[in-house]
Amino acid sequence: MTADRPAITLVALPGIPAIRPGDDLARILGDALEAAGLQPRRQDVLVVTHKIISKAEGRYASLAEITPSPRARELALATGKDAALVEVILSESREVVRFRPGLIITEHRLGMVLANAGVDHSNVPQEGDQPRVLLLPKDPDASSQALRAALQERFGADVAVVVSDSVGRAWRQGVVGLAIGAAGLPALLDLRGRRDREGRALEVTQVGLADEIASAAQLLMGEADEGRPAVLLRGLSWGDEPLPARALVRERSADLFR
Repeated sequence: MTADRPAITLVALPGIPAIRPGDDLARILGDALEAAGLQPRRQDVLVVTHKIISKAEGRYASLAEITPSPRARELALATGKDAALVEVILSESREVVRFRPGLIITEHRLGMVLANAGVDHSNVPQEGDQPRVLLLPKDPDASSQALRAALQERFGADVAVVVSDSVGRAWRQGVVGLAIGAAGLPALLDLRGRRDREGRALEVTQVGLADEIASAAQLLMGEADEGRPAVLLRGLSWGDEPLPARALVRERSADLFR
């Protein structure tokens, strides 16, 4: 990349096996980087889907072991969802924002507004005939930081990490990548006070850098059976101090829609 011809590259890491609880994810991803001939550099960003983080952390819930509450049974009747699944959704949520048949929108305990509180069936291995679901990581920012520290120790490079999820958006069709965890980069870039090309000072512009990175990586990760849960992005640079992904969550006092 040069100043007059900026460019970024994204490379999906090959050969990542199915992840199981307790796996050393940093070692697995480090091995995949080396196998792909990728030597991490300063301000590279490793984007990993939350599912491999959650699987390594054992964030499964077996629906057969869940006792639905009266509220879960009420929502299950209204939405047509399994009552045990609804109970898991409620346990991961601060508030039910909206619901209709087939869908529950909640404010997740981390502050994000998500369908079904991020609780997912897809690409989740089952245990015999016992259905189970996968939850988001307990603390995605902490998971990002731990993975970053391990990769720095192994490669000696100041690598950033973004943990991504696929989400829908109000008033728009389709899902995009969203950063639910970040370490080593400014997840939110504040451009207020900078000048535009006409010399006017920006008054409200902030950039969701980690979300943009997550969405770019999602183009390679895919949404079905692609099996590409990690992508290395190269070519960005920043001078701002690191901010975690929780900085992207809009405060309730500034929420115009609830």
